[in-house]
Amino acid sequence: MVRSVLAALLLGIVPVPFTPMQEASPSLEGLTIAPPAQVVEINQHLSASGVIIMDVKGGQELFGKQVEVRRPMASLTKLMTALIIVENHDLDELARVTKETRDVEGNNVYLPVGERFTVGDLLSALLISSANDAAYVLAVHHSGTLDAFVEEMNQRAQTLGLKNTQYANPSGLDSVNQWSTPQDLAWLATYAIKNPEIKERLSKRGMNIYSTSGQQITLVHTHAFMHADTPVVAGKTGTTDGAKQCLLSFVKIDNKDYLVVLMYSLNRYKDMRKVLDILEGTQEVSYISTEKRQKIKRSKTSQRSFSSLSLIPFPLLSHLSPFAHFDTVLAS
Repeated sequence: MVRSVLAALLLGIVPVPFTPMQEASPSLEGLTIAPPAQVVEINQHLSASGVIIMDVKGGQELFGKQVEVRRPMASLTKLMTALIIVENHDLDELARVTKETRDVEGNNVYLPVGERFTVGDLLSALLISSANDAAYVLAVHHSGTLDAFVEEMNQRAQTLGLKNTQYANPSGLDSVNQWSTPQDLAWLATYAIKNPEIKERLSKRGMNIYSTSGQQITLVHTHAFMHADTPVVAGKTGTTDGAKQCLLSFVKIDNKDYLVVLMYSLNRYKDMRKVLDILEGTQEVSYISTEKRQKIKRSKTSQRSFSSLSLIPFPLLSHLSPFAHFDTVLAS
């Protein structure tokens, strides 16, 4: 009898009611989605050749100028150095200042040879005073050699998707093998600032650190706008002959969080003041939607003839190094 019923079912003789399966619909309840921000058009001249302004909460690019062109990044390099340290070390660990530290070039806080400092205090010297000697001590403490640390920096850049970033040293000294872009630095900064130890130090105007024997070193933030009445709440500077003046600034205006990255600037604080005036609404600014910008771009492209095309200047070719002739100089 059972075999007969099964046979009938398989042959379709006995109808079987079909009940559709109810799929679980994903719910967005409780999920906070940042509203789209307005795109900023800056009509004033900025001396920086690479600029990006981002809405931190939404991750939206509000303004960009040559955001994918590779340039030297000076001490903005130290963001990656700091990230590797906080991801792998207890900040109460002790690191010794070796005699080789005296040979470190560039901006230093002159860590006394033979003294021991906590990793946390060295991290403060790295991010607040942009100390190259602190970068050296931390790199050697982590990896044993600079080369091994640089290899890890490049591996971490790959895992973060920073396709236009390469490192040759942990402090930011100019090298033909070290570069980044405004876009990559913005992505790195928005990721790194999520770490409370990095955020605290990028936001601190100054502090004192002490070796285990009690030797004091005073740290002062290198970002001038951190010491003025501005909406800049955190940041990092970078300066070399190859990179010119670089500036990374987290800005808070009317409960809105922005990130501004300036690369290869001839006057970073004048540039930054113009950007702040626009973000604060004290200067005339044009806002256009992303859709309108894309429509204008498509229209211009369709109207362009072959005779109107111009050659790209050599320094702007992103696959070539625009700074191969620079020598190693100071980084801060």
